[in-house]
Amino acid sequence: MNQAIAKADTLIEAMGWIRRFRGKTTVIKLGGSLLEDRVALHHLLLDVIFMETVGLRPVVVHGGGKAITQAMADAGIQAEFVRGRRVTDAPSLQVVEQVLAGELNIEITQMMEKLGGRAMNLSPRTTCVLHGEKLLDPDGADLGFVGNVTSVDRDVVESLAYTDQVPVIPSLCYDAEGQLYNVNADTAAMAVAQSLGADKLVFLSDVNGVRRDEQDPHSIIPAMSAGEARQLITDGVIRGGMIPKVEACLETLDRGVQKVHIIDGRLRHSLLLEIFTTDGVGTEIHA
Repeated sequence: MNQAIAKADTLIEAMGWIRRFRGKTTVIKLGGSLLEDRVALHHLLLDVIFMETVGLRPVVVHGGGKAITQAMADAGIQAEFVRGRRVTDAPSLQVVEQVLAGELNIEITQMMEKLGGRAMNLSPRTTCVLHGEKLLDPDGADLGFVGNVTSVDRDVVESLAYTDQVPVIPSLCYDAEGQLYNVNADTAAMAVAQSLGADKLVFLSDVNGVRRDEQDPHSIIPAMSAGEARQLITDGVIRGGMIPKVEACLETLDRGVQKVHIIDGRLRHSLLLEIFTTDGVGTEIHA
């Protein structure tokens, strides 16, 4: 009986958050090692289905870096990166398109359907909702077919949300001439969140958030303002690989999104715990 009461208490705690976010859009960025972890992905997609069921409007944007690198290796293509962006020539683009649009996008959608949800894959093979242009590297390096999102078909994405379906979008875009480009998944998710006027953007990572001591998972900072985050970067508390993640969060806030979260997607039901509990499990950065 005590366990049953505890479950009821959890539902009551969640009720306030559900009311607050019902009808609001949350963009969820999937990628990296999470797509390789079948158990973690299973529970994350269950979380997404729960969110849609209780009235939120989740939108999934995904990359697939590790799967792309493996597929390129299988094809005898050497991966090359410039400041974290994959140099993408014509043979590489074929691999990227096959992995993102032909495999992962379909797989994520089918997994959600099998788990009882309703999802729609929006890819260049179905309906491409991301439009952009070739990304010009500031240092002059030619990254090949790497693009930057300049617009999103908001009406298409929102129409799915109104019919209780979860849009699943790979990080690929077309330009005005119909050329396909590979897009960094973080920046693609940022563009989608901005276009939809999302209340939240959630970056699912393999760390539990921003830490005061990067080696101590217990030193996580549950919430901070954009100003506090910038100061922590200046003070050297936020450093290394966490800097570009936090800077991406700050750029997203500058574009009108209310809150950005960094959470460990490997933690079971981390998405629900972050959104529907008072304490949360990751770091929330707000304007």
